[in-house]
Amino acid sequence: MTQFQVNGQTKDVDVPQDMPLLWVLRDELGMTGTKFGCGMALCGACTVHMDGQPIRACVTPISAVAGRAISTIEGIEDDQVGQAVQQAWIENNVAQCGYCQAGQIMSAVSLLKTTPSPSDEQIDDAMTGNICRCGTYPRIHAAIQQAAGHLAKGAK
Repeated sequence: MTQFQVNGQTKDVDVPQDMPLLWVLRDELGMTGTKFGCGMALCGACTVHMDGQPIRACVTPISAVAGRAISTIEGIEDDQVGQAVQQAWIENNVAQCGYCQAGQIMSAVSLLKTTPSPSDEQIDDAMTGNICRCGTYPRIHAAIQQAAGHLAKGAK
């Protein structure tokens, strides 16, 4: 049995200890916002936060999250930074197919929490490893800049 927090709620799961967190979230907890992309931590579609840091859920065994706090795309709307990022995503029409967007948003939120006013290079570095088949990278970049600006105005 493994106990951990998901979006502020304690969860107990009885699964093999090597089961990837992604499958626990999707198959055991019914939280399908986090996507399976490559299964090798290369595409970023499965990005979630563990104790505030982005991780790839497809390669993180459930044993590694025992006692930890996991945040998923389903819980990001309750977060001020998450709200700003999601709004900027909408206003910049970032999503096309949308498959990668949960992972993209989770990476962007993590960046803005650690670097509230990121440079272009910091955005590029933070988003490396999040692949978008539709090629919406310029809109992703613009949305991150917009969210940072919105958050900076709100902080004053």
